[in-house]
Amino acid sequence: MRSISSRLFKPLIAALAIAIPALPAMAEQKKADEWTAVGKPISCIQPSRIRTTNVLDNQTIDFTMINGDVYRNTLPYRCPGLGFEERFAYKLSTNSLCSVDIITVLQSGGMGLMQGASCGLGSFQQIQKVGK
Repeated sequence: MRSISSRLFKPLIAALAIAIPALPAMAEQKKADEWTAVGKPISCIQPSRIRTTNVLDNQTIDFTMINGDVYRNTLPYRCPGLGFEERFAYKLSTNSLCSVDIITVLQSGGMGLMQGASCGLGSFQQIQKVGK
């Protein structure tokens, strides 16, 4: 009996090991599918008009403006730690946050927040919930 359950148990564990990491990715894809692009991407947004930010993963940030508009920024490259920490900082050289600007991931550390990876932004695409 032990050899039969062992033969059945090992493939089950292997299947779970493959399926479980895919679940968050499928959930994130579902979140992204609920939105559609509106108009053409823009290079800059006004930071004073940002109400909230929502980090979706290591490469995607949604910026919700005070008027309710949402702009999705898809970074040209993955930014290590961004999706895990879900917080970042930026310095402005002008009064706009633009696709040429750099964000820095803020990591939790023993002495508070520490700087993590620095990554370039992409363009800002206005998005809208499907069916809105």
